[in-house]
Formats: sequence, C-alpha cells, structure tokens
Amino acid sequence: MQIEGSVAIITGAGSGIGRELAVALAAAGAAVVAGDLDAAGVEETATRVRAAGGAAAAAVADAASSEGIAGLISTARDEFGPVDVFVANAGIMGPPGLGDDESAWDTVIDVNLRAHVRAAKALVPEWLGRGRGHFVAVASAAGLLTQLGAAGYSVTKHAAVGFAEWLSITYGGNGIGVSCVCPMGVDTPLLSGILGSTDRTARMAGAAVANAGEVIGPEAVATLTVEAVRDGRFLVLPHPAVLEMYRRKGADYERWIAGMRRYQDSLG
Repeated sequence: MQIEGSVAIITGAGSGIGRELAVALAAAGAAVVAGDLDAAGVEETATRVRAAGGAAAAAVADAASSEGIAGLISTARDEFGPVDVFVANAGIMGPPGLGDDESAWDTVIDVNLRAHVRAAKALVPEWLGRGRGHFVAVASAAGLLTQLGAAGYSVTKHAAVGFAEWLSITYGGNGIGVSCVCPMGVDTPLLSGILGSTDRTARMAGAAVANAGEVIGPEAVATLTVEAVRDGRFLVLPHPAVLEMYRRKGADYERWIAGMRRYQDSLG
C-alpha cells in the first residue's frame, strides 16, 4: 500500500508501540490521528510528529467503544480526509490468573478484541467501496503461543490473531490489506507495569515475557510494521524466534504444553 498521502488512525498512541507507530507512519508520509484515553500522552505524540514535520491530530477517545471509534474516524475525516489505515494497537494486560471479577474480563475483551471488530465494522464497507484500505492488528506473540499468568490476555490475543486472519482471508481479494503484529517483549509501560506489580502472578507473567528473549524498543516494532503495510504482508514478527517456537508448538502440542509448564515452574 502507498503510505505517502494516506490517512492513518492509531489507537493507544499515547505511549509505547502506538506512539512509535504514529511517528513512523507520519515519517513515511501519512497524516495521523493519534488516539488514546491519556490526553497528555496523545498530545505529546502529536507534538512529536509535528516537530518532525509531519501532520498529526490528537484525539482523546476510548478505542474499545463504537462511539470512540466513530469519533476517531470523524476527526480523521475533518482534519485530513477518509481513513486509509487503521492501527488497532490499544491493549491491556487484564487481571492476573483467571481474574475475580467478570467485569474485568469484559474490559480486556472489549479493549483487546472487540475494539478490532468494531473498527473493522466501521471501516470495511467504506474500504470495499473505495477498493483499498489497510487494517493493522497489534496482537502479541501470546496470540500464537500463550501468555503465562494472564488468561484474559492470552485468550484475547489469540482471538485478535484469529480475527485478523479472517479479515485477510475474507477481504484480501478486494483491495483490503491486513497486517498482524506479534512481538514478544517490548519496552513499554504495559511490560514495566506488570514487572513492577505487587501481585505475584502478574510479576510472573512479566518475567515470562522478559526472560523469553530480547526485550526490544517499540521503535523497532513500528519500523517493521510500516514495512509490512507498505509491502502488504500479513504476519509481522519483531522477534524472529517466535516463528520457530510456533512451529515446535504445532509439531508436537503435548510436548510444547509440557515445556511451558516447566517454564512456568522455573519462574516461581
């Protein structure tokens, strides 16, 4: 897809991967709408983009709600024009373990999965009419493997990967591109938050990610994602080792599960 001259929305753009995606897409020539619930964070992202000569608008919005997504799309149209790229990046870890409150499950499902579905429902009909558009699902290696210590995160990231696959299969022949981003450890507030949590299970979840491989910077994820959008590629693996892990999982599921149990035990 041609990024130069396009209009992109990035959710969860107040920090971390979302911020770097906004910066990278703007550097590639897109006008960006940076959305987040963190007003100060998203304004800082937009300021950074403008300081580098890019076009950006900051929008405070809940990307998990249909109203929030509609607001982001409206801001993009008013400021720059129709949306060409939507990056569903906003994500949360959710409760540790199985969680004690059903409402916590509702929240993690809304943010990590339904936000993707709602954005696609809002944009795909328009993209089909125009014959172009690109949807980026920022999932996780947890969506291909698993996430120790956090059932909600693991389940919703698997679902996000599955939804991205469905979008690509269903609409890829109609000019709509889909990219699914599946990193392991990335130096973001989400990872630092669980590593520093007072909850033992949450800390274990963080250690499972941090010890599995190199913790990379969010700018590296953004660079690879922009390349995938430009090239029309589906799977983005900032940690190449994930592919071999995924192959081993599929080759012998029982052995992989036993190995993950041992890894969990080693983390205490």
